[in-house]
Amino acid sequence: MSRLTDHTGQSPVPFSVLDLSVVREGGDPRAALRETAELARAAEAYGYHRFWVAEHHNFPASASPAPAVLLAHLGGVTRSIRLGSGGVMLPHHAPLVVAEQFGVLNAFYPGRVDLGIGRSAGGFGAVTQALGTSEHSFSTEGFLERVQALSHYVRESGRDHRAAAPEDVQVVPAAPDLPLWILGSGTSGAEVAARLGMGFVAAYHITGERAVTAAQDYRAHFTPARPGAEPYVMLSVNTFCADTEEKALQLARSGALMMLRASRGEPSALPSPLTAQTYDYTAGEREWTERWLGNVVHGTPATVQEKITELLGRTAADEIMISSLIHDAAPRYRSHELVAGAFGLSGRPAPQGTPAGSLLDGRIG
Repeated sequence: MSRLTDHTGQSPVPFSVLDLSVVREGGDPRAALRETAELARAAEAYGYHRFWVAEHHNFPASASPAPAVLLAHLGGVTRSIRLGSGGVMLPHHAPLVVAEQFGVLNAFYPGRVDLGIGRSAGGFGAVTQALGTSEHSFSTEGFLERVQALSHYVRESGRDHRAAAPEDVQVVPAAPDLPLWILGSGTSGAEVAARLGMGFVAAYHITGERAVTAAQDYRAHFTPARPGAEPYVMLSVNTFCADTEEKALQLARSGALMMLRASRGEPSALPSPLTAQTYDYTAGEREWTERWLGNVVHGTPATVQEKITELLGRTAADEIMISSLIHDAAPRYRSHELVAGAFGLSGRPAPQGTPAGSLLDGRIG
């Protein structure tokens, strides 16, 4: 029995989902959004704890530039799964506006909303200029200022945070119990999360071992924001699970090619497995791809269980969040279902129409 399952066969570590609303080669953004809604309902059925969505701009592979808008829809097609942003790229947004958006979300779906925030541009090309974002907002100091202001607006109080936000401005509706998370791929984000006593999402799916080090630094320097508060690490992992090792690797190679193109500043929709298989890799590209594949988890349920168990042992993560850059919807849903089964998540039968049919009858809303 895995160390991640107890004597009842159920995982004591929550498993969650990060979805990028993937636009696949030959697909379109509307289909990507429908599939995100379907996956959210499926994840709820499979027993996942949270379902988070990303923020990306000018990225052909993602149809998720506005997390709060997407979450408002997802709340209406799910019942109990927690919903959150993974994350809102705070340099692009006024903290007050973010607090108000998530205050409204929390009013509609009380006790189900998480606010995860990050510091990256979340896009390509002239996104920063187009959004009117200052360079200072991306600096450690500028990001900290914005996080402190956001924390004040959300909490309406909070130790030394008042200096960063006008005291006569109130958020209506307020959400004083809204959980705040910092997303980070390195030590900088970990330091902010630790200093402010927030939860930390270590982006192993982006930086691999750097995220492991960041998680360790976060725990070492954590300062409780309230009496009794403890550090909490969520580890995000690219995961590709299938019935055979060969199929899982085939699925993963699509994501690898997409990320290879993005690393060269040539973002594209998510390539099909056939495109990835027939792509003419240079020696350098092949080396890059194999290195990327070394930082993801792929394989059968037994292999995935073994690899994630090993990661959990090295990081002492309190929660695992899986992300799957899988081209077709059916194997994407199947991957999440297999992972849930491998770790004994307490799910229920999937909603009718998942994964073969549309849960929304072809409609986004």
